[in-house]
Amino acid sequence: MKITLEEVQATLQIAKLNEEDLNPTIHCLSFGENVSSADYCLMELDDTLCKHIEAGQSLVIRGDKDERAVLCSCDKTYDLRIANTSNLLLFVPGCKTPDQLPITQDRACVVHAEIWGFCNSYWEPRKQRPKLKKLKKLLMENPYAGVPLAGQEESKENRYTMQDLLERIQASEEEIKNHLVTIHACQIDGCWCGLDFDYEMKLLSHVTQLVDSESWSFNKVPLQTSLEELAPLEPREMIEHCLNCYGRRYTDKGEVFYALHEDKVCRGLALMLLQNAVKFNLKEFQEVWQQSVPEGMSTRLEQLKGVVLVDRASSPETISLLKVEDLPEDTLERFNLLFTLREKWTEEDITTYIQDLCGEKQTTGALLTKFARSSLQNGIKVFNSRRPVAT
Repeated sequence: MKITLEEVQATLQIAKLNEEDLNPTIHCLSFGENVSSADYCLMELDDTLCKHIEAGQSLVIRGDKDERAVLCSCDKTYDLRIANTSNLLLFVPGCKTPDQLPITQDRACVVHAEIWGFCNSYWEPRKQRPKLKKLKKLLMENPYAGVPLAGQEESKENRYTMQDLLERIQASEEEIKNHLVTIHACQIDGCWCGLDFDYEMKLLSHVTQLVDSESWSFNKVPLQTSLEELAPLEPREMIEHCLNCYGRRYTDKGEVFYALHEDKVCRGLALMLLQNAVKFNLKEFQEVWQQSVPEGMSTRLEQLKGVVLVDRASSPETISLLKVEDLPEDTLERFNLLFTLREKWTEEDITTYIQDLCGEKQTTGALLTKFARSSLQNGIKVFNSRRPVAT
């Protein structure tokens, strides 16, 4: 039975409320049949996500059963947290807010609206870093290492399409595609896989030796000639993939060229030298490294930020592999591991390994204040763990 306007007015008199002080449109709410708090989940969206939905785009919740769910747009990733409220939130389709009602209304009226659902919590998306560590792990299950030898068959297991990756990786499609480029992943028969590092270095060696033998400029390597010359050694698509990984593609007078990136080439060759060494004498490494790069290129330690750790406190000074991409994604786990590897860090050294942990509007300084303690050592500011670290 629906409440009438007269019944509403009688209730206002009992409550000693002046009808003229209230909005003339009165909403009368009633619960529908079999309404349950489990029927709906509410999510609070900021302006960016609202515009995303209004433009006809979609939002996707991603995560395996053992992972915390995240929300993804086409280019960003959001953590999902439940926010509780002491007020009961009602889901009332068709209910109008004051700004949606007529500006002028002569008479009071009753609008009946049915409650479809209710709850006392809602999902609150917060922008976060994409979780991409799993991407490389999946792609390296069966890395591509070149054309199989005669009599051997290439394994097709553990190869992933883009749709497979979207279902497994907690990141937006754009973030996944960008990271595929970063880790030099390649696409074989429509499926993505990692590139075996030794094979990648073999491809790079073919390219640099060809450039040297032809006396080409590293800033102008012709694609077509390179493919023709190296086709007897490796598949043409893999030669081009190597050029894309280590160079910049451009066109000059209708012909495609690549400008090899000095820092990327030097970095790749340094990783090759260090991959099987626990520690390397720094001075000896720098000499061997410079000798290993193509003539005309110069090596600098700045090229290795985020992949090596230099110990200047040891005698002699040493260098060893320590890649940011191999460290834990969890902030506390990352700091615990770093302080296990080295008790005290300079700000310059540790910043390289925590920069990627910074969320929106967060600084490395804020992270260090929360997870580390600073002190002076020989006049230099250093950071150590706030808690005992198991070694």
